[in-house]
Amino acid sequence: MALALKETFSEKTNKALGVNSEDAKLTLTYLSLAFIILFLGGTLGLLQGLNRAGLLELPSWLNYYQVLTAHGILLVVVFTTLFMVGYFYSGVSHTLGGLLPKVRKIAWTALGSMLFGVALVAATVFMGEASVMYTFYPPMQASPWFYIGLVFVVLGVWLAAFGVFISAANWKKRNRGQHLPMFSFFAVGGFLLLFLGSLGVTAEVLMLIPWAFGWTETVNVMLSRTLFWAFGHTAVNVWYLVAVSAWYVAVPKIIGGRTFSDTLARVVVILSVILNVPGGFHHQIIDPAIGEGIKFMHVFMSLSISLPSLLTAFAMFAIFERAGRKKGAKGLLGWIKKLPWGDVRFLAPMIAMITFIPAGAGGIAQTNNQLNQVVHNSLWIVGHFHLTVGVTVALTFFGITYWLIPYLSKRELTPKLNKLGVIQTLMWTVGMYLMAGAMHWVGLLGSPRRTSFSTYGDHATALGWSPYLFSLAIGGTLLFLAVVLMVYIAFHLIFKAPKGNTEFPIAEPEDDAAPTPQWTERWGLWIVVAFAIISMGYVIPVVDMIVNAPPGSPPFRTW
Repeated sequence: MALALKETFSEKTNKALGVNSEDAKLTLTYLSLAFIILFLGGTLGLLQGLNRAGLLELPSWLNYYQVLTAHGILLVVVFTTLFMVGYFYSGVSHTLGGLLPKVRKIAWTALGSMLFGVALVAATVFMGEASVMYTFYPPMQASPWFYIGLVFVVLGVWLAAFGVFISAANWKKRNRGQHLPMFSFFAVGGFLLLFLGSLGVTAEVLMLIPWAFGWTETVNVMLSRTLFWAFGHTAVNVWYLVAVSAWYVAVPKIIGGRTFSDTLARVVVILSVILNVPGGFHHQIIDPAIGEGIKFMHVFMSLSISLPSLLTAFAMFAIFERAGRKKGAKGLLGWIKKLPWGDVRFLAPMIAMITFIPAGAGGIAQTNNQLNQVVHNSLWIVGHFHLTVGVTVALTFFGITYWLIPYLSKRELTPKLNKLGVIQTLMWTVGMYLMAGAMHWVGLLGSPRRTSFSTYGDHATALGWSPYLFSLAIGGTLLFLAVVLMVYIAFHLIFKAPKGNTEFPIAEPEDDAAPTPQWTERWGLWIVVAFAIISMGYVIPVVDMIVNAPPGSPPFRTW
């Protein structure tokens, strides 16, 4: 009894006074490293954009494909993962009464594993041994140490995931019959989806290591691509789910509103987990050796992901309208004026939400066989990716930063820093829209992705791309300046901002909210359903690719 009272008091104290110093140190380390990676990846992105526009010639010791590979891995995998772990661990600590000592040790071990893996990956890329892009498609072959580095990155992710699972299980054991707090529910769902999605790419990497060492002569290319996209398709939706967690949990509190529906939010998490992994074949629509029926099923599963997104759109705009009307808004759209547009903690995620409308529509278009034929392997795909991850995810992460780092560092977001944050947000938005818009349009005109600058012998078609590529370079330059500003703000909030107590914004339910049903807590059931749906999408085609495999391909190096 005394232990239960002590734990309850600890949880209440933690929520009132903020995260304890050891948990804060852990999270701030993850976030600091994330922003260092953001700066490095952003610098590489600037070099890449200027080179693609024909405005910069890279030195002989650093070619375009090294830059492209490092830029993709650092930003798409490393930055997002470090931020996700730091953010979710801070929220789990806040909502569950602090991290268990063993969970904290797991998180530090996870960080060490990820950093060691990233060091191996980056070293092989910059040594010219792994210019295989973010997707590392065989039969292009990297150094075996590149793939070994990826193993350590995945191992770190798994450790971080199980740390959250242990925390949630421990809390449920001490609070039987209660619902896991919504933030921690999102954390469990996000890490579970990342774990499920990483199973395929882990199998692929373990298959590529003996091939890279020369222990096996050939590799099954189609199987490798399929296993990768079971992860690649899912990973983007993992980062999106991380962003959505802040939309549901923090944004309503920031604007003075309440959550729309606790049940709906949890249904969105459950649907995201069970529906996401199948769908990877919509990235392989033009690949041979995959039957049309299987591709159609994966396209259907890809489109099914729009359901939780549409539920989220409905819930968020309902929250906005309710909050506005509570502040006296009149008329059909008067609530829009009542939203705190000058508060960067709201502005950044709001722009992220709005951007997901065209970004999601572009993704739906790419799942269509005929439309995919038009844009496949063109810069359109890169533009789409930068809208989804570069705006919807990244801007939400930046919006989180403006309250999360002050909360952890016991400092305040001053009006001056808020204004600087608004400038950073607008600069990022303009830069990304210029760059991604140019990529979309020039992709429709035939400009390929993954290629350095070329006029193709002054061909008229290629010369016609130049104005759009120039716009791409302008957007990329603005983005780099926005990266520098964001990194400055982040570290200023850690070390220089005035001391103070910043709230961890957790939205409360409406007074008349309906109780959340217990079936939302049955994770064992949802995991079984997820595995069943994954099996429906992958068992038959993967078995066919193994049983009826072609002779395979020897390694190739195109650089």
